Amino acid sequence: MGRQVRIYDATLRDGTQAEGVSFSLLDKLEITQELDKLGLDYIEGGNPASNPKDIEFFEKIKKISLRKVKVSAFGMTRRRDRRVEEDPNIRALIEAETEVVTLVGKSWILHVEKALRTNKEENLRMIEDSINFLKKRGKEVIFDAEHFFDGYKDNSQYALKTLEVAQTAGADCLVLCDTNGGSMSFEIEKIIKEVQREINSPLGMHAHNDAGVGVANSIIAARLGIGHIQGTMNGYGERCGNADLCSIIPNLVLKLGIDCVCKENLESLTRISHFVSELANLSPDGHQSYVGKSAFAHKGGMHVSAISRDKRTYEHIDPELVGNKRRVLVSELAGRSNVLYKLKEKELGLE
Repeated sequence: MGRQVRIYDATLRDGTQAEGVSFSLLDKLEITQELDKLGLDYIEGGNPASNPKDIEFFEKIKKISLRKVKVSAFGMTRRRDRRVEEDPNIRALIEAETEVVTLVGKSWILHVEKALRTNKEENLRMIEDSINFLKKRGKEVIFDAEHFFDGYKDNSQYALKTLEVAQTAGADCLVLCDTNGGSMSFEIEKIIKEVQREINSPLGMHAHNDAGVGVANSIIAARLGIGHIQGTMNGYGERCGNADLCSIIPNLVLKLGIDCVCKENLESLTRISHFVSELANLSPDGHQSYVGKSAFAHKGGMHVSAISRDKRTYEHIDPELVGNKRRVLVSELAGRSNVLYKLKEKELGLE
């Protein structure tokens, strides 16, 4: 067994912030069970302080037997200038009765001053008070350091201080978030290495895809030893989406030899990807890596001639490893090999 990475799915919360995506309560319950079968470690069920549907989800999911996955309730640190025990968002997290709570806090001074409209010291107290309160009530606490990479580039000392406060307060995992999705992979690598020299707690990665490198940044984090990777199915998420777990998971398992789901479960990845798309009322992306309909489709005659001799010539993996299948297309670009392949596929013979 190789090194393990825990996979945290945020489809039911962060994924629903995608334009055009909305899941019913039943949808959320069904997706949770499917992702549990896939073998994920965490599923972010929603924010119980944001809407009645998420409150009902946490009530219903308690009655469903899950194999492995832990369901997390998501929320923010206490509000400024308010006692933590009196904060309605914190109370909602307790009332959700989940084993795991994911708490998002600010690590970028810009957001502290402009979004929260408070000062740096109060923000640190908000992080400390909230984590302390939840840990004393027996919760596993995942701290999402929102906008961490942007905050670090702006003021590394303060961004690190938010992690140190969360670490001292007892957070079980500190997640470095590229919330705006604009950090380049070389920046991610450099900053993670610097954080690892200063922080002893387990670290996680949460990437967005605004610059088109959400998956790449997540893979880099895993290669650097980060043991907790967040993402969403099909990359659903606000703006350009979150890092796509349908790419991250097979890359970790098949390319890097990192255990995050067993290979037998990996064979259900394409089916579950399309299942989530159906419930989201969105057409599956045919060109999506690994799980797309076109991911292993061959059109050019020379290509089909080559794969007829050895599939490795134009396929980076066996499509069956992720539950997908090879397709040969017939068009004006087709050659003799395309026609012969289709005849064999349809068992029509050559007579």
